[in-house]
Amino acid sequence: MRFLFVLVLLAGTGIGLIYPWAMTNFSGREIGTWRVYEQGRFRPLTVSLSGRDAPVRVLVDLTARAERIVSQQRTVLTLTAATNGRTVLASTLQFNHADNPRQASPQLPDKIFRDEAGLIASVSPGAYIFTAGPGDAEGIPMRAVDLVLRSGVGEIDGRARPIGFSLMAVGLIGFLLSLRSGGGRPENPSSQPPPPRWGRDPK
Repeated sequence: MRFLFVLVLLAGTGIGLIYPWAMTNFSGREIGTWRVYEQGRFRPLTVSLSGRDAPVRVLVDLTARAERIVSQQRTVLTLTAATNGRTVLASTLQFNHADNPRQASPQLPDKIFRDEAGLIASVSPGAYIFTAGPGDAEGIPMRAVDLVLRSGVGEIDGRARPIGFSLMAVGLIGFLLSLRSGGGRPENPSSQPPPPRWGRDPK
């Protein structure tokens, strides 16, 4: 029974965590990576996109001298995308859910935190202007900000995370209950009286 609950827990982890992460970071192909913040300055970026790039997932990599981003639910960065005078994406980024940042360099203490800005589902051929800016979070030691675009990405099923988290909860609770119900200590053989011996001189 414990093995069954472990399988349920692993299945929930795969559906709720690994599947969305893999779809976000590895599905489709990368269009490119561009630096939009460096040396204390934000600068707008213009990228030409075509209809075959759709849908385009917009990711932002924040390089900071920190082990984690603590923003107290405040906005670290803002990002907008516009084409032909029309805004097609507006996002606020917090980065506080990035638990496993990448190491920028073995020689530097900086870490790279990734957050998703959103998805441009329909792409009209032409120039897209991406504009990043600071949020209202304070004390974030930013070194650089990179914009990452991926085309042809797969759409994450909205049911995956709720189902995955439910399976994880069922598997974990069931596993813990099985430990309590079936985890009685084995009896100590020395605590039982020895069996009687047969013979003329039993001792």
